[in-house]
Order: sequence, then structure tokens, then C-alpha cells
Amino acid sequence: MTREMTFTIRKKDAGRNLSDFLAARFTYHTAEEWNRLIAEGRVSVNGRRKPAPDTPVGTGDVLRYDASDIPEPPVDETFGVVMDDPLLMVIDKPGNLPCHPGGRYFNHTLWAMLKVRHGLTDPVLVNRIDRETSGLVLIAKTPGAAQNLWKQFAARAVFKHYTVFVEGVFPERLETTGWLMPDPCSAIRKKRRFTPAAAGTPAPCREAEWAETVFERVRLCDGFSAVSAHPGTGRLHQLRATLQSLGYPVVGDKLYGVDETLFLKFCKDELTGEDWARLRMRRQALHADTLRFRHPRFGSPTEAMSPLPPDMAALFTG
Repeated sequence: MTREMTFTIRKKDAGRNLSDFLAARFTYHTAEEWNRLIAEGRVSVNGRRKPAPDTPVGTGDVLRYDASDIPEPPVDETFGVVMDDPLLMVIDKPGNLPCHPGGRYFNHTLWAMLKVRHGLTDPVLVNRIDRETSGLVLIAKTPGAAQNLWKQFAARAVFKHYTVFVEGVFPERLETTGWLMPDPCSAIRKKRRFTPAAAGTPAPCREAEWAETVFERVRLCDGFSAVSAHPGTGRLHQLRATLQSLGYPVVGDKLYGVDETLFLKFCKDELTGEDWARLRMRRQALHADTLRFRHPRFGSPTEAMSPLPPDMAALFTG
């Protein structure tokens, strides 16, 4: 499959030189390597190939990159099909498979595999979950089905349930409301933090997003808790960031776990045996186990469920 990645320039990046933007945003190549790739015609801006590396990019500019040279890390390709009809699929995704192309992943993604294995021309992943999160992903096969399902999610008409393992003794029940925003105290750009707040509280910054989650402890284990999570909103890293900010880091999570420096070591392939022992698992212990929605054609209540995967279940006996 051709590996052409497409990016749209956002307002905050407008005015930067093309090669500087690419080197800062997509670090799998150095600035010198990006200059070479631009000269080879592997990068285009609004359809124009071989632009000058110092070309300033503007808001809305569309960049395309032939990414066939990037080696893709291995992934777990053993996803299952929970539901399948002419309008939609529900996939049970393993805990080491990206949903959508990005970074070094293209063919090694659920999106690409659905195209190859199931012949879907343009699968729409209605609810994306993180690469290391296992569980249910809802796929729309037609534009009409995608629009219908997106509206259900936007209206909070879809029931989503997760099982997550956290360090420590979690309370019996917590109903959390507040703001998710970038974490200025973290050395990791994409990390977020959660600040509890009552409904109607003004947003503390422009980037803040409102988040609501109900957590219930379902089991106490040796040093960690199994927790049921029902998010009322669907924000990036909502469960992981909220739990860490509350003092209950997610088991196995390099970014929102016991120590964020483990994420930096993981990116450099420098995690030691002691580090892995602190994490308890090779990936974050977060599983999307239930989805309830209305079928986009019939309007009938539809439920999909996924059992706890073996790597999480093993912690109960390990």
C-alpha cells in the first residue's frame, strides 16, 4: 500500500520554515534529512513538489509526504471482529496496534489492515483509542453511517465503558468533573493534566477541555486496584490524565504512570528490567470493554462487549 501521509498546517505553526516545521513535528528525520527528502520531491505543499526548504508554511496549507522509507515498528495484528454488517463493524483491538496512521506507523495500523483484509475503501474509525489501549473500536463503512454515529457521540448518546488498573487503593466511587489541558510541568509536549472543577467554572486557559468521568472500584489486588470507568465526555487521554492527576497512575502507562521519565527512556529503547518491573505490564492496563449505541439504519439499541484480555487478567494471578 502506498504510504503517503497528509498534514494540514494549524494556525500556531503558520510562518515557520517548511524544513524547520517538519523536523520539529516529525522527529523520525533530522532537518538535514528533511531537506534531502524535499529536494527529492518526496514532500509537496498544496500539490507543489520540491518547494524550497525555507518556504514559510501558512494556516491551512496541505503537506503531503511519501513515507515509504520509514521502517514501521512491529505490532500485534490479531484483532477480532465482534460485529459486521453493510454499514458498520466493531473491532476488538489488541493492546499494541495503532488505530490510524501517524508517526512511524502506516501499514501497521488498524485503518490500513481493514483496507487490505476486509476490502474497505475508506473505513472511518468513529472512536479511536490509543495504540496501547485494547478493546472496542467502532468502524463506519459509509459516509452516512459515519455522520449518524458521530452525532450520537457528540450528543453523549453512546455508552462507553472501560476497565483500568491503577496503582494504589482506589476509592469505592469517584465522580469527577473538571478541565483537561496541557501539562506545563511536564517535559513531554503531548502530556495533559486534569484539574477538578464544578460545572460552570470558567476554562482556565484556551486549550482547556471539559471532562466528566465516573469511576468505581471493582477489585483490590496486590498493590493496585481494578477500576470501572464510564466517561461522559470523550477527550484525548481523558481517563489516563484524570487518574494520574487524582494520584492513581495507570498500571503499565509510560506517560501517565508511576514516572514519566520512563516514557522518555521507552522512546530511546532504554528501559531496564527494573523499569519494566515498576510498570508491571508491557503496555497500559486500559481496556475498552463495552459500547452501546443505536444502529445508524434501524435505530435499534446495539451493544458490543469485549472480555478482559489475557495480559490484564494475568495480573490477578501474577
